[in-house]
Amino acid sequence: MIGAFVMGALSSLIVTACVAPALIAALSVIAQTGDMLRGGSALFAMSLGMGAPLLLVGAAQGKLLPKAGGWMVAVKNAFGFMMLALAVWMLSRILPGTVTMLLWAVLVFMAGVFMGGLTTLSTDSNVTQKLGKGFGFLAIIYGIILLLGALTGGSNPLQPLASINLGGSTSTVAEAEHDLPFRRIKTVDDLDRDVAAAAAEGKTVLLDFYADWCVSCKEMEAYTFTDDDVQAALSNTVWLQADVTANDEADQALLKRFGVFGPPTIIFFDADGQQRHGYEVVGYMKAQDFARHVRQVFSVSDSMSARVNE
Repeated sequence: MIGAFVMGALSSLIVTACVAPALIAALSVIAQTGDMLRGGSALFAMSLGMGAPLLLVGAAQGKLLPKAGGWMVAVKNAFGFMMLALAVWMLSRILPGTVTMLLWAVLVFMAGVFMGGLTTLSTDSNVTQKLGKGFGFLAIIYGIILLLGALTGGSNPLQPLASINLGGSTSTVAEAEHDLPFRRIKTVDDLDRDVAAAAAEGKTVLLDFYADWCVSCKEMEAYTFTDDDVQAALSNTVWLQADVTANDEADQALLKRFGVFGPPTIIFFDADGQQRHGYEVVGYMKAQDFARHVRQVFSVSDSMSARVNE
């Protein structure tokens, strides 16, 4: 009983980041409508959807599960590597990118060894063994590439060799990810000052709530904000970023002002310095969708300003 409770408590910490958008939506309904029954029903339905499959399997007393056999050894090894991969993914929130990619290299390489990438097959080997050796060998090659990328300062497992100088180019993916025109703010006064300055220049404002432990925040920086179409849509926009990693009094005051539960949350201001309510972005959004959303936010804002001026 105690072990199950501890496991459930730790699992909730991992799941929290994944269900944050749905949870924020339900809490927003409760806060805005005051309908506790509707909000409570939404929360109950979400928790039931996550827990019902586990309860169903447990209540069936194993009747829904396949019978034991030799195949379970392979399944055990696969789940072992999946749990190690989850550990590396969790550590990526606090470890440098290069160290994280080094861990991925070791894990992928060892997975390839376990799949039989370095074993010698006999003439009577079956198709499964041959496929295992083939995929294992590919995993070993990928693990070596990850290792080379980590040793040369890379941090993106999807582009492990991007940090290697080829053809005289010295740019790296890590530089591209962090070479963003964000201006860090800390307090409400900082925000008001920068929004007023942007409005005086006739520019719009993007406010990004960020934290070092927020995986989706890093995904936005790596894949969304670096997109050319997104940067074109934000060409006349001042990029502000509030780092709420410390969650101190200044961070809490800034979050409370906009009713933000946590990162990643993006808020927009028009060229008059007014917040564009209803256009907030919560959670990760792909570059194409985000660029379309930004144009919609500011095109509506421009049309409203034009009508006011008329």
